[in-house]
Amino acid sequence: MTGTEPAAPQPGWRPFTLTDPHALGLPDDIVYGATIPGESELRLIGDLEGRRILELGCGAGHNAIRMAMRGARVIAVDPDAEQIDRARAAADAAEVKVELHAGELADLAFLRADGIDVVLSAYGLVGVDDVPRLIRQVHRVLKQEAPLIISLPHPALRMIDPIIGGSLQIRRSWFDQSPTVAELFTMLSRNNYRVDVLAEPAAEPDLAASSGWTDALRAVPPTIIIRARKQGL
Repeated sequence: MTGTEPAAPQPGWRPFTLTDPHALGLPDDIVYGATIPGESELRLIGDLEGRRILELGCGAGHNAIRMAMRGARVIAVDPDAEQIDRARAAADAAEVKVELHAGELADLAFLRADGIDVVLSAYGLVGVDDVPRLIRQVHRVLKQEAPLIISLPHPALRMIDPIIGGSLQIRRSWFDQSPTVAELFTMLSRNNYRVDVLAEPAAEPDLAASSGWTDALRAVPPTIIIRARKQGL
């Protein structure tokens, strides 16, 4: 970690993006969500040198750039063309090569089958209409036993309003969220994945200080992370 912490969202951000418009202001690490530990502690990907990584929902490019800096061959997709432009500028500034595509996350016909070592989607599935289709397309491009790593806002946190001060109150139903954790597990199982990690990291006060620590973050985890490995054909 460099000591640079996640900043609060700024005007012009795409919802749920993990980087600011210039891919600055985040730790020198691969991140799975604000206020929680990154790859250096969670170790969900492992060694990146020479591996072919697909990132779905890259935002302004923070993770893609960090992975490229560690020797990965990175392909990154985002539906927001402006974010892709920002990611391209940030990659140029960092002097790393990232293959960037603007388009729907499930539109992966440009990739050959069985050619990707890791697929990462940090909050990228939020707002995707057809998650089962995306999961099927990812299965096609992954190598056998290669992982799909997904992080999402934790459903427990999404039930409440994380307002600073005051009492915590349930504002939304668990069942109003899509996909639910159960639905996501079912999708993965039916499409020949084996889940080997389910993580619910606690928020860390030092990481949340600049974006506003709330009582909600003391009570529930902010992010859920699932790692699932490709099985079968």
